[in-house]
Amino acid sequence: MSPEPALDKPAALRRSALFELLSRVELDVLADLSKPRRFTAGQEIFHEGDLGDSLFVLVEGEVEVQRAAPGPATLAVLAAPAAFGEMSLVDREQRSATVRARSAVLALQLTAENFTTFRKHSRDGFTLVVMNIARLLSSRLRETSAKLAARR
Repeated sequence: MSPEPALDKPAALRRSALFELLSRVELDVLADLSKPRRFTAGQEIFHEGDLGDSLFVLVEGEVEVQRAAPGPATLAVLAAPAAFGEMSLVDREQRSATVRARSAVLALQLTAENFTTFRKHSRDGFTLVVMNIARLLSSRLRETSAKLAARR
């Protein structure tokens, strides 16, 4: 069995819209703080209702975002380089959905603690990521509002 090729974590992070405008130094810091995680098809990455503490950036593969209440529903299918779990970097509340691997997945995990450490290294980079998270959440809210309005 040949060794697995080295993962270029800074390049993987840069592909995500959350981190694309960070400097190389900032990406290197985040890359050092992040942990590669592998999941098999069908494996749950986190469960709705669990306490959130990590953001994941997809490097390879697809995940399905699901809600149990009021009835089982798939909210989204995400593929690399999408990120998910970003709300846990802003607040450490319960997860609003379950995320499950649809295929073999390689993701980079960044915990809320790692993100706090990043803030100490680069306040500007931290602010940029928080603004990108706000833009992403705003976009999702607008999309949801439009869907609700269309149902009425």
